[in-house]
Amino acid sequence: MGNNLLSVWGTIGSVLLAILILLVMITVHEFGHYLAGKIFKFKINEFSIGFGPAIFKHRNKRTGELFAIRLIPLGGYCAFAGEDGLEKEKKKPEAPPEPFEEIPDRETDAEPRELPADAGEAPHELPADAGEAPQTLPAGAEDMPRAQKDPAGKKKKGEIRTGLFTEKKPWQRIIVLIAGALMNYFLAVMLIVVLFASYGQSMIQIGSVAESEEYPAQVSFQAGDILLAANGKNLYLTTDLSRAVNGKKEGDTVTFRVSRIREDGSRAVMDVPILLRSDVSTKNSSDFRPVWPALGIGITEDGKYYDIDTTSYHFGFFQTIGRSFVYSFKIAGTIFRVIGELFTGKIGLNSFGGPVTTITTTSQIVSTNGFRGFLEIAAFIGVNLAVFNLLPIPALDGSKVVFTIIEWIRGKPINRKVEAAIHLAGIILLFGFAILVDILQFV
Repeated sequence: MGNNLLSVWGTIGSVLLAILILLVMITVHEFGHYLAGKIFKFKINEFSIGFGPAIFKHRNKRTGELFAIRLIPLGGYCAFAGEDGLEKEKKKPEAPPEPFEEIPDRETDAEPRELPADAGEAPHELPADAGEAPQTLPAGAEDMPRAQKDPAGKKKKGEIRTGLFTEKKPWQRIIVLIAGALMNYFLAVMLIVVLFASYGQSMIQIGSVAESEEYPAQVSFQAGDILLAANGKNLYLTTDLSRAVNGKKEGDTVTFRVSRIREDGSRAVMDVPILLRSDVSTKNSSDFRPVWPALGIGITEDGKYYDIDTTSYHFGFFQTIGRSFVYSFKIAGTIFRVIGELFTGKIGLNSFGGPVTTITTTSQIVSTNGFRGFLEIAAFIGVNLAVFNLLPIPALDGSKVVFTIIEWIRGKPINRKVEAAIHLAGIILLFGFAILVDILQFV
């Protein structure tokens, strides 16, 4: 009973930690927008963590910005004033003044005043020094902004009086739009650096090799080999290994760089030729079934799996920094490759997951691998958010960047109402897609 209770609490804790990771990454993303907006003096209405009813909120009296924490911890937003470009249309223009206004007589009850008899003939003389009198401004007028000094009240060319989103220069808007993704990416790289420096990089390790007289030890792996590179290219993900041998035929040779155990028990890095034992033809990025037998990997004792594992391998300081960036690029490339395979029909929708799947997978990794798992999944989510938000899909930052570039080239925006309708449709489709792929995980 006690063990079951601890297991339940452990699961709950892992799920809450997974939600926290997702929430932190989204908050960092929105903070990127907020920070860039403050630098370029955009007017910001609200910075919110989560969706739904507010459980905490505070308004900055000086800037008018509302900071809120909301009930549903699966998102957040940074709301800019006039972001949809419709703010001006919502404001009713003030009615122009009448050309002639009657001045009310404040002495309606008093007797009418008579002018002197010669009043109509008297010339209106100005003082002798009237032409020389300087025109002085009110005290403090020199410190007023230009817009207040302009008696005509006209907006000069290039002058921006408000912080409305669509009134800012296109290049400033683009920076603000991509700032969220950049913040996610930089945080992800930092987490990867910490991960690699503290725990080492996860590399494929050979458990056992299938014995065969046709393939002697000189052209085969050995138990305990750690795979570092293939055909001169460093290995980061399992998909790198798959691409290195995909399309090769039985009898082809692939040169691997491995960390091998020597007779004295120490390890040494060396290049070894591996003779492929079968043809390799993968269907998609997740298909590894043809890879392992071609490399001569043995089978586990229960006969269910190929005998491979992952192990931590430490590189030098500068290699760690460099490999951290490359690893982040590899994750980003995987996202594009999977999306491409979805559109070409190589993989199905069940290969994707929405928020529920993300939280479930994250909690499993964290509960299994502890803080290392936390760093791994947080970095992965960070890169995913960065790349996904820059895709030109309506409602995402990438789509808004495209609309801004079109406006920049044309010199005028696409109809704001049309753009707003496109983004609204995008939001509905994205929510529908997220719900659908989550459902497919349980069907």
